[in-house]
Amino acid sequence: MLAYMTAVQILPLADLSACCSLGTDPLTDDEANRYAALFKVLAEPARLQILSQLAAGGCGPVSVNELTDLIGLSQPTVSHHLKKLTEAGLLERIREGRTVTHRVRPELFAELRTVLQMD
Repeated sequence: MLAYMTAVQILPLADLSACCSLGTDPLTDDEANRYAALFKVLAEPARLQILSQLAAGGCGPVSVNELTDLIGLSQPTVSHHLKKLTEAGLLERIREGRTVTHRVRPELFAELRTVLQMD
């Protein structure tokens, strides 16, 4: 479990306030809860792998079967993670006939980047 943890530099509080901020203003309670929920969805390694595969494909639509082959997870597992990512608004689900594909919604990631913007 500790194999993928990395060392983190801890700055004294005085130094931290001088170099870092979350976006431009302090988050409201609603914003903090919303972003915490999004980051919780992203905290799953399999979901990050799925997002990585989708983003590497130029944000073009990808089917569950294609992702299953690329990632090496079972179809039900991939479907479960796609559902969670879609419910969070991170992916868009596209139905064309009997085929369902997914693609990244870049506007939400741009919003997350703004929230985490470091000065």
